Amino acid sequence: MAAISASFASKGKAEIIICERLARVGKKILATGNGRCNYTNRNVSEENYFGEKPAFVKPALELFDVDRTVDFFFSLGVFPKEEKDGKLYPYCEQASAVLDCLRLEAEKCGIIIKTGFDVKSLKPTDKGFKVLSYKGEELSGNKVILACGGCASPDLGSNGSGFKLLKELGHRITDLSPALVQLRLKADFLKSLSGIKIKGRVGLENDNHLIREEEGEILFTDYGISGPPVFQLSAYLPKQGKTEVSIDFMPEYETAQVFGLLRMRAKSLKTLTMESFFTGLLNKRIGNVICRKAGIEKLSFPVKSLTRDLIWALAYEMKFFKIEVLGANGWNNAQVTAGGASVREFHSESLESKKVKGLYCCGEILDIFGQCGGYNLQWAWSSGWLAGAKACEGMV
Repeated sequence: MAAISASFASKGKAEIIICERLARVGKKILATGNGRCNYTNRNVSEENYFGEKPAFVKPALELFDVDRTVDFFFSLGVFPKEEKDGKLYPYCEQASAVLDCLRLEAEKCGIIIKTGFDVKSLKPTDKGFKVLSYKGEELSGNKVILACGGCASPDLGSNGSGFKLLKELGHRITDLSPALVQLRLKADFLKSLSGIKIKGRVGLENDNHLIREEEGEILFTDYGISGPPVFQLSAYLPKQGKTEVSIDFMPEYETAQVFGLLRMRAKSLKTLTMESFFTGLLNKRIGNVICRKAGIEKLSFPVKSLTRDLIWALAYEMKFFKIEVLGANGWNNAQVTAGGASVREFHSESLESKKVKGLYCCGEILDIFGQCGGYNLQWAWSSGWLAGAKACEGMV
């Protein structure tokens, strides 16, 4: 996007070269949106972003906003399909279509793409920059845009190499951690729940203080939980204190309502044992675990023997099912990087470095990341467009 924008800004007069470490460009795009590419979201605002200074995103998002993004991709052939929560996908539901359209546009603009070009160093010169690869190749240019991504999903291209280049140029890199990632939990029953999907609410608590709640599809794994609401919460994972997740299996109902429902259920199902008590209400395996957490060890326990206190205990576990958090999964599973190049050392109106003239950064390499749902790709498009436009400003 930065290269295409630079070409537009210079009306094709600038010679633009993309140095790509992998054998092909845009590999990470193919993995977005589970291969469908959730390329933006109707609800984008600066409030959807995190980092040392989230308001940094504002100029880029205002210059190249959601409407302009949709129009731009439409002009390349991507017809939009809007789904719930404002998520936009290509109508064909193929991430490869978004990548192909960008590649074809870059080709049309005459942009040179050098694959297998792994940048080793970036050295400022009197005339701009000298770029050296690990193979000994050398390029020079008067402006450089770093769009290397962060550390998330290194197999798809972003291995943190851009941070090394920036450090060598005197830039500060904030603390890095995987974000939009699954959570690892501490519980002996996780394997029994592995593979179960539920729609519910999950909260993140630190020392019994609620940090944030998210609602949506939650997937249990043999090590913890996954799914969009979990990815969102991973961005808020505290580094100290005891952290727990609290799962609400019936978010549409208050605890007292759940108690009343279970009380009626106990009367109508009094001939059964607890093994069958949750059938038709919750997944049977989840019901079994709730029984144990409520103090009912044996599933042969008769429903008719449920006391008021036990029914309250069951209702409480259905609304506040707590599990200790061990941490988040690592870089290979993360969608984005939390942390990056300090935005305090870049001009938000141009994305040019305050330390090195002619150096621009965009996308995930900066200490900015968005919520799950198309917000990170929108930041990629917006920041890429701004950096490319400003790098070639005044060339015509």
